[in-house]
Parts: sequence; structure tokens; C-alpha cells
Amino acid sequence: MTSVLLPNYVRAPIAFERGEGAWLVARGGERYLDFGAGVAVNALGHAHPHLVAALTEQAQKVWHVSNLYEIPEGERLGQRLVDATFADIAFFCNSGAEANEAAIKMARKYHAEGGHPERFRIVTFEGAFHGRTLATIAAGGQQKYIEGFGPKVDGFDQVPAGDMAALEAAITPETAALMIEPIQGEGGVRVVPHAELRHLRALCDRHGLLLIMDEVQTGVGRTGKLFAHEWSGVTPDIMSAAKGIGGGFPLGVCLATKEAARGMVPGSHGTTFGGNPLAMAVGNAVLDVVLAPGFLEQVNRTALSLKQKLAALMDRHPGVVREIRGEGLMLGLKLAVPNTDFAAAARAEHLLVIPAGDNVVRLLPPLIVTEDDVARAVACLEAAASNFDGALRGAAE
Repeated sequence: MTSVLLPNYVRAPIAFERGEGAWLVARGGERYLDFGAGVAVNALGHAHPHLVAALTEQAQKVWHVSNLYEIPEGERLGQRLVDATFADIAFFCNSGAEANEAAIKMARKYHAEGGHPERFRIVTFEGAFHGRTLATIAAGGQQKYIEGFGPKVDGFDQVPAGDMAALEAAITPETAALMIEPIQGEGGVRVVPHAELRHLRALCDRHGLLLIMDEVQTGVGRTGKLFAHEWSGVTPDIMSAAKGIGGGFPLGVCLATKEAARGMVPGSHGTTFGGNPLAMAVGNAVLDVVLAPGFLEQVNRTALSLKQKLAALMDRHPGVVREIRGEGLMLGLKLAVPNTDFAAAARAEHLLVIPAGDNVVRLLPPLIVTEDDVARAVACLEAAASNFDGALRGAAE
């Protein structure tokens, strides 16, 4: 088929027409178990009745008014997020990249407001992914995303993850902040040790830096806490979130302490669509479910079951699966075979998984996934791994 769409994606030859829970149904009627969740977006699965009701009700009232006027549902969602986190202030936008742009601008503006505009540089970590805008690809530092788009946006210094000596050396009088994902998602489901996050907090306090947490992929219950940094006991100054917070509707947020946001005065930043009534209605509906008593406890129980079953899978197929990574329902299989081939083999078994860096496939199921779904997913992975085992034995012979 000839497409008029920009050819910047390599799409699998399948189209879905409806979904329910953790399952998607293709146009031909085939059912697929979705352990990608739209890259950690569909936190409550497909067609969740509470989200559908909230969106439908709001769609019959008003969709968009702009930020020239008060938006009560935005005030409510912001207050709920502030009450549930370290933050004092929320800024709503449409995506993770926009949330990270707001975080970057906020960190720079903080120092400018304090009389130090020269402090604009942000230290990030190799393997990071912070978005696709010009600033956020510079923050991520991966050449494959930067190449061909002109000079790299200045103000970002990358250091190897876990190299504390390199990190200390990168901090200069021009440094404004450190920016990190508690778990690198696109980078291969690499968990940052909790002790390392605590060290980063101490470094920021010692040098007068802001700590920015990118929780676009890890947030909103994905790891079994509302936000992944909570496991370490560390609190950031600024945090970005998106993906799961809208349950499939475009929504991002930058959360911050009042002090960190001191420079963001009227006119300093803005968005046309961010915080619109439709998005706010859905965001509130997502929190209704995720903050309900017992929800995160169930996520942790399901995650433990999945991780145990994956460990047994690795024991049975050591020539295919080398390592299990991640926390909660953000898990990765480090493979000995090409991850894109493995994802295709899983899809042939009607299971959807997501390739990532470092030859990893991600398992990012909806947070409402059941034990039966987990068992079915592992059976599909078993079949995919067995196919590779057979091919490896044939090659050896």
C-alpha cells in the first residue's frame, strides 16, 4: 500500500479496530494480548469503562477553551497530583517531550531568577531518552536522534550512568540541574540503583542544583508506586510525567516545588492545548482508578507473579533470554537473539511487546492485567523462545 504519511516509522503490518482490557482486536478479528500498552500509555487498558464515561460526558460539554480562562477540572487534577506527590505546582501539556521542555526551561529560569543566568547547563546520562524536540534530543544525547538536524542545542552534558567520578567532574559553575530517568525505558529498561538516586540528591543539595526526574514512562503506577522515585525515598525538585497519566489521551504534566518554579511567571511559558477540559476529565478519571485503595498493591502482586514466571522462562531458555530487568510492570528481557526478531516472533504468537535499546524487549502491560493474562503472555513468550531454541540447535548441527 502506498501511504501519504511521513515514512519515519517502521510499522508492523497489522491494524487494530477495537480493544478491551489488555486485549486488542485486529481488523481481521484476530485477538492480540497487549503487553506494550502503546509504549506504557494505556495504563488502564483499552476502553476502560470509567475513562470512556468521563471522556464521553466531557465531550458533550466543552472540549477546548484555551488557557485564557479558568479550567476547574485542571485545578482539581493539579491539586490531586500535588496532594499525592512532593510538588506544590503543576503545569499541564500534551506529551512527555513537552513536559521535559517545561522542566528544562524551569530549571534554567530558576537560576536566572536567582541572579545566575550563566547556570543553564544540565547534566544527563548516557542511554537516556527525554523526547524528540530539538532540546530533548540534545538532553538525551543519542547521536542517532541528533544527526542531520543541525547544531546540537547547547547546554547539555552527558556522563556514563553510574560513573560518579565523571558526574562530579561534569558539574561546573554553569551547571543548573541533573536530569535522570529512574529507569531508562528506551535505553533498555536499565534501573538506576536507589543508592545512586540518593547520591544524586545529595550532590544537588551540595552544589545548589535542581534534581529533575523524567517519569514519563515510569510514572502513574507503572513500577508499583505512583512514581518510581518513591522507592528510593528521594524527592526531586522538578518531575515530568505523561504516557499513563492520560490512559491513552494526550496528556503531560510538569510538577515542581514552589521554589523550583519561582521563575515561571505569567508569560514565561505556555501551551495552546495543554490542560484542555477533555484531557483534564480523563486525567482525573485515571487518578480515580490508580489512587483507589488497593490498586497499587494489586499491581505489585501481579508484577511479582510475572517476574517469577519470566525467571523460570529464562532458566528454560538461557540461549535466548539472558537477563530480566525492571521494576513493577515495567520489565525487560535482555536477549541473546535480535530483539526485533523476537518481538516479531511474539507477535506471531499474538503477543505484543516493545523493542528497546541494549537488545531488550519491554513488557509494559496495562496495570489492570490479570493473572490469566500473565499466564497467557508467558506461554506466548515460551513459544517464541522455543522457536529460537530450535533455530539455534539447527544452526549448531
